[in-house]
Amino acid sequence: MGSTWSDQHRYDLMLEVEIRVCEALAKRSVIPGDAAGRIRAKASVDGSRVAEIEAEVHHDVIAFVSAVAESVGEDGRYLHYGMTSSDVLDTAFALQLVEAVDQLLEGVSTLMEAVRSRAREYRDTPIAGRSHGIHAQPTTFGLKLAGWYAELKRDRFRLLTARETIASGKLSGAVGTYGVNGPDIEAEVLDGLGLTVEPVATQVVPRDRHAEFFCTLAVLAGGLERFATEIRHLQRTEVGEVLESFSKGQKGSSAMPHKRNPILTENISGLARLVRANSLAALENIALWHERDISHSSVERVIAPDSTIALDFMLARMTSVVTGMEVRPEAMAANLERTGGRMFSEKILLALVENGISRDEAYRWVQRCALAEGDFRANAEKDTDISRVLDASRIEKAFDMKAALGHAHEVFDRVIEEGT
Repeated sequence: MGSTWSDQHRYDLMLEVEIRVCEALAKRSVIPGDAAGRIRAKASVDGSRVAEIEAEVHHDVIAFVSAVAESVGEDGRYLHYGMTSSDVLDTAFALQLVEAVDQLLEGVSTLMEAVRSRAREYRDTPIAGRSHGIHAQPTTFGLKLAGWYAELKRDRFRLLTARETIASGKLSGAVGTYGVNGPDIEAEVLDGLGLTVEPVATQVVPRDRHAEFFCTLAVLAGGLERFATEIRHLQRTEVGEVLESFSKGQKGSSAMPHKRNPILTENISGLARLVRANSLAALENIALWHERDISHSSVERVIAPDSTIALDFMLARMTSVVTGMEVRPEAMAANLERTGGRMFSEKILLALVENGISRDEAYRWVQRCALAEGDFRANAEKDTDISRVLDASRIEKAFDMKAALGHAHEVFDRVIEEGT
């Protein structure tokens, strides 16, 4: 991903835009046809030379065009014909963003396969479902992972949409009126580059497109943070159900040899803050003065490489976490037992309702047993109100794990096995 944002790669893309415009102009006899051929053959760009010229002229695109013209010779006068700086900058930037999205899509697909593989592995492994951090009802670890997979599928769709949105360039000249080169030249060049024409470009491609792109990255980063936070909680000493891999010789603390910390997922959580913050900067870039200013430019030179490189790293790291995580079904089973069957309280409640007790009264009976000390099932069996309505066999039925999981397998299969 880093190479996508190197100065040299950016210059190479800018050069390709310039050359293609020359070729389109030559086709229309605006410039000599053989000049375009010589420009294609000879044009090159040296980043160090661009820097030297920019130190004098204090304008990056002028420096770029001048450096390229030196490599071409006399035909260099045809470079940048009828173009403004944003024509080449915004179009090249669109190409960089498309490259970045394509790499992120690969990362998402790789992570999805890792998640699906582990989900299948633990499809039938019960785990305590938790709301507010408190035991709720049982679910399966496979279903938890299936939820991750479904979200990543949505993320992939969002990235594809963002790719389409961001793949827009402009070659309409100063303030976007095609004062020199016509729309036909723009359409031909952009089509050759795999980009669409911005319908109304002013002097720049409107930054709502870029804001949508960076907000999409923030949503993806937020999802990865959700997954990471789940693993961090499950690795806590009091839970111990899922742990990050821990290699031979690895150390968790400089002072405490016993420590095994979730540092990989903590990295992901931290980087998500950066990507999220950058999306706000992109939203601030939408409002430019009149046909354009360049307040957005300095921002994008930071947030574009930072967000895409960080997210590319986060996807790779999350993939390694999912692939290597240590899952402990025995700890999951032990934790399911910690509440003495209280996670089956709804089953007892509904059994009472089915036998004619009002929901409010049944709720009070069940809550009384659940909040009392000791085993919940034993409390329910001894409760005079509950026991006169439900016999021992009906109470026993309420504590059936398979029934408690309901249609979890159907949900799992429609997500994980769909289309396979």
